[in-house]
Amino acid sequence: MLSILRATTVAFAGLALMPALARAHSTADPGEGTAGDYLRTAFRVTHGCKGSATTAVTIRIPEGVLQAKPMPKAGWTIETKTRPLDTPVDSGHGFKIREAVTEVTWSGGRLENAHFDEFVLSMRLPNKPGATLYFPMVQTCEKGSNNWTGIPAAGQKWGDLPEPAPYIAVKKAVGHAH
Repeated sequence: MLSILRATTVAFAGLALMPALARAHSTADPGEGTAGDYLRTAFRVTHGCKGSATTAVTIRIPEGVLQAKPMPKAGWTIETKTRPLDTPVDSGHGFKIREAVTEVTWSGGRLENAHFDEFVLSMRLPNKPGATLYFPMVQTCEKGSNNWTGIPAAGQKWGDLPEPAPYIAVKKAVGHAH
């Protein structure tokens, strides 16, 4: 009887996790940060493209995010694309930010379908409490690609999209100054 109870509990736990697993293809962890603060987040790749190994990951940085810096990964090269800012922004560290990173690509490595990995960025979030920032991501594989670029339209749920873009929810700062 105990083994039947245990099996039933495991089955229900698995069903409870199904929505989370369905969304786990491409996520940002943590998926929440404080308005105007710095955030280190990892963009997770949990599988290849229909069994094919991942060879590149490109993340587009949304408007308003400043000082996006990628973390190096052994065996991978990093390329960043930037655009000039219309108006320089105070960095808070004694210099002006004159350009923003618009895209980061890690390439040249190999992530087997049977493994997962994380591609890490440190960034300064815009001072927009309540905003949701989407980071469209393209996962290139030896054969094919996954375009995690879906952004929900009004009234649409993120988890209902076939290939949703990772996102970060921007929360209000509580009890401290920037």
